Amino acid sequence: MKSETKDPKPYHHGNLKQALLDAARRLLETEGHSNLSLRKCAEAVGVSATAPQNHFANKAALLTALATQGYGELHAYMGRGVSDAADRAARRQAALLGYVAFAQDNPALYELMFSRDRVSASDPDLLRNVGACFVILADISKEFGRFEGEGAKVDAKQQMFVWSLVHGYAQLLTANRFKKEDMQGVSILDVIPDLHS
Repeated sequence: MKSETKDPKPYHHGNLKQALLDAARRLLETEGHSNLSLRKCAEAVGVSATAPQNHFANKAALLTALATQGYGELHAYMGRGVSDAADRAARRQAALLGYVAFAQDNPALYELMFSRDRVSASDPDLLRNVGACFVILADISKEFGRFEGEGAKVDAKQQMFVWSLVHGYAQLLTANRFKKEDMQGVSILDVIPDLHS
């Protein structure tokens, strides 16, 4: 009689880190960051509760990785539909529309990305992706022509103005604050001043 022995079959996951991030992203959008945990992500992926610790030391590390992923996607959104040869006006339009579209498509992730107490602001991967987004912001803020002063100060004011405007617009839009009838269907391009005048 053939004896049946149970060979221990360890769970193999092709890319556990990415699977955990995908699960965390779904939980973030459906339940919010406060209900997200490494344990819930492990359960969603089908691994032991301790398995995530091989990739994320704690919840903050997981949230930082999510925010890093978010900034990478925001960068892609801001560059959608424009070629390297596009002029600044076309790059500006694409970046502004992309910024707002990203916030609308990923409201919980967007909120997380700007929550300094939930992520590690000194994480090098996060800083690299934030920096890539800022390069686009700096580019589309040039030639504003409304501020006076020294070159670097003028550049900083232009960047602060454009970022404040698009970020504030995106936050208010995702929070459904533009409820007045006259505000319905008004695009970011409709409210940003002509940057050449």
